[in-house]
Amino acid sequence: QVQLTESGGGLVQAGGSLRLACAASGLPFTFTNYAMGWFRQAPGKGREFVASISGNSVSTYYSNSVKGRFTVSRDNAENTVVLQMNSLKPEDTAVYTCAADASYALVLRGRPNFWGQGTQVTVSL
Repeated sequence: QVQLTESGGGLVQAGGSLRLACAASGLPFTFTNYAMGWFRQAPGKGREFVASISGNSVSTYYSNSVKGRFTVSRDNAENTVVLQMNSLKPEDTAVYTCAADASYALVLRGRPNFWGQGTQVTVSL
């Protein structure tokens, strides 16, 4: 059974930082075969792509809204992917969800096969 479990969400003041982690288990193939992505959904809005990373960490991609503030990384030995979020803004408030797919293209298109349950991030003024 595939499980993607996010952690690290919470409440932070604007300008602060949070570190989200996603632990993967039960994937059909080894973790390095999977591109990973982070998505978010704010209240009343659709799901939005945030960041992605290829299996070998060579390729990363960020939405314009987070570029320069967020950093995605992965530890293939621990089957985890991390989203370091700095200089947080109130508009970053959302449920953040990690996702996985063997196809990097599907992750970029927001159509990965495997999804976590999400973790709430709230940024106050």
